[in-house]
Amino acid sequence: MYDISKCYQAKDAADAVRALMEDETAIVISGGTDVLIQVREGKLAGASLISVHGLPELTGIRMDEDGTLVIGAAETFSHITNHPLIQTYAPVLGEAVDTVGGPQIRNMGTIGGNVCNGVTSADSASTLMTFDAVLELFGPEGVRLVPVRDFYLSAKKTVRRQNEILLSVQIPKSEYEGYTGKYIKYGKRNAMEIATLGCAVRVKLSPDHTALEDLRIGFGVAGPVPMRCTETEAAAKGRKLDESLINEIGKGVLAEVHPRSSWRATKEFRLQLVEELVKRAFREAVEKGGGSFDA
Repeated sequence: MYDISKCYQAKDAADAVRALMEDETAIVISGGTDVLIQVREGKLAGASLISVHGLPELTGIRMDEDGTLVIGAAETFSHITNHPLIQTYAPVLGEAVDTVGGPQIRNMGTIGGNVCNGVTSADSASTLMTFDAVLELFGPEGVRLVPVRDFYLSAKKTVRRQNEILLSVQIPKSEYEGYTGKYIKYGKRNAMEIATLGCAVRVKLSPDHTALEDLRIGFGVAGPVPMRCTETEAAAKGRKLDESLINEIGKGVLAEVHPRSSWRATKEFRLQLVEELVKRAFREAVEKGGGSFDA
């Protein structure tokens, strides 16, 4: 049973913010794949909902004149995965959101909801970390741009204020140009599963494809919030591609992650996954970029 006190469909972004200001208990809803489950389970019983579903300011995927890739917060996972701009410039993001739930969830769930839920298992979040994505928030004082690395405060807590909505996710040209990547999600089954661990790796290779020019490593469920392994990234830059580099990266990330035990997996098992998945994702990302680890 869905115990909802009221649900208001906003006319536009400004109307949504106005409605949120008038009702400080109101919750933003778009696809509803997470919010409605929480309502049904009683966690949000009696909720007052403000729907931003289908608002023009929150939909569409485009490239701005400066090359920034802009993804509307209300864009669904399936649309993101199949959009030509994503497939051309950020395919690893399409890979990541294509692991969310099943087809029904991906046809309804939105990237904005996935980001704003604040959970470390969000499949889009660790990948967006590796893009140094920027989040466009809109509230009573107008627009503010927040780097995704500064968005997450603690488990299920973000810097988004109650009277703000997420308009878009933005990826600057410098953050996708020349990179290849891989996202690997580990779960107990292949579909309809929350990640036990998620790992996103993106690389930029030297012109001759023999060395690592840049490295980005993002994890989900390796700590209370989605995270980057910046120390390991820095240590690997400029290195020649060989098997020893793969192993060093695998060991390096272990010093930066902070997984915990839960009913899905123990801390020790997650640490095994961290090392193994980053090595696999790194190898595949390099091979996608035309590199190899041949002796």
